[in-house]
Amino acid sequence: MIDQIIEKARPKKTANGCTCTGLTHREASVLLECEIPEKIEKIYEVAEEIKLAFYGNRIVIFAPLYLSNYCVNGCVYCPYHLKNKHIPRKKLSLEDVKAEVIALQDMGHKRLAIESGEDPVNNPIEYILDCIKTIYSVHHKNGDIRRVNVNIAATTAENYKRLKEAGIGTYILFQETYHKQSYEKLHPTGPKHDYAYHTEAMDRAMEAGIDDVGLGVLFGLEMYKYEFAGLIMHAEHLEAVHGVGPHTISVPRVKRADDIDPAAFDNGIDDETFAKIVACIRLAVPYTGMIISTRETEEVRSKLLRLGISQVSGGSRTSVGGYTEEERPSDTEQFDVSDRRSLDEVVRWLMENGHIPSFCTACYREGRTGDRFMTLCKNGQILNCCHPNALMTLSEYLEDYASEKTKEVGYKMIDKELERIPTDKVREIAARNILDIKNSDRRDFRF
Repeated sequence: MIDQIIEKARPKKTANGCTCTGLTHREASVLLECEIPEKIEKIYEVAEEIKLAFYGNRIVIFAPLYLSNYCVNGCVYCPYHLKNKHIPRKKLSLEDVKAEVIALQDMGHKRLAIESGEDPVNNPIEYILDCIKTIYSVHHKNGDIRRVNVNIAATTAENYKRLKEAGIGTYILFQETYHKQSYEKLHPTGPKHDYAYHTEAMDRAMEAGIDDVGLGVLFGLEMYKYEFAGLIMHAEHLEAVHGVGPHTISVPRVKRADDIDPAAFDNGIDDETFAKIVACIRLAVPYTGMIISTRETEEVRSKLLRLGISQVSGGSRTSVGGYTEEERPSDTEQFDVSDRRSLDEVVRWLMENGHIPSFCTACYREGRTGDRFMTLCKNGQILNCCHPNALMTLSEYLEDYASEKTKEVGYKMIDKELERIPTDKVREIAARNILDIKNSDRRDFRF
């Protein structure tokens, strides 16, 4: 039975490229239960096949931007909880936001995920919208933030419409845990205590017109097999009801923070179990992007890139105002960062390990979102967009921000990867655009 499920998940060649059926939550749970070493290796093998078939060797780069740590919730796993009286509370002014964005642009970032605690007085939706408008307005040297993803608390359909009108990319909200009783204990006070309102947030967001949503659980809060099944069931629900599943799935684990000790939680998972979870998610939802942050070490991230991860953060700060502080602040960090390398170091590391760092945001600005993106992904046509866009935005990064060593590694990779673009005309246009980027100030080509 395990072999049959693995074969069902394996990508099949078609006239246009590849296709995958994916797995149901029941089938994927069978694979997660498997403890036979040779079968686990086969799961890993197929996960890598799927990753390469639909995302190639591209890895999308982003950074979080923390706007405020004011919060009225009582979440017991987060240092921003209301009862934490010794953590400094900070909120960025719009001028502070501009300064943070310039610092991120100077690093080379084009894509942000904004984060904020839930506080209707200090962090109302109007503040979030003003921050988004400010971020998009900052043009510094050759830097622009071309896409703002939003990771804020569950809100109303009307507020989701306002976020859509503000031009956000993906709306991200972690369920934390799908186990209702555990959820209510972990969120004893505040509006986040309402399990149903939180769990149904993605439905409200999609009904309000947001095409792309991002799911996730915080592994370590509850038994991982339960969380895994709940996560895949949620993805199934969104596709069944709204015609398109989640655009991304994140896989954070509980980490140490200001007054949070991960040892206080009984359901922590080791690195091998974590790898199997990621691989089984990739088999279950082959077309969904998968995100891993700097919560994880370089070693863990390196292994999981092979098993299905398609987006990573780099040079991240998890504190309010962290990018403009002379020294890395720790008193307002939401969690300890395990991978503290600079963005330049992360970019070079990816390339040295055969991955193309991509700063592309073209799909969101060209309207390839929601079911349109999924259709292109499923029939293999998205490769004609993603691969050249990844190389062109990498060339932008190399010219504007990279160290000489990274630049040398990068152009060797670009020369090699141009030959892998499947369509002659697209390859020629991409090569010409990259030459223009190297020889002029022109920027932001996109397919």
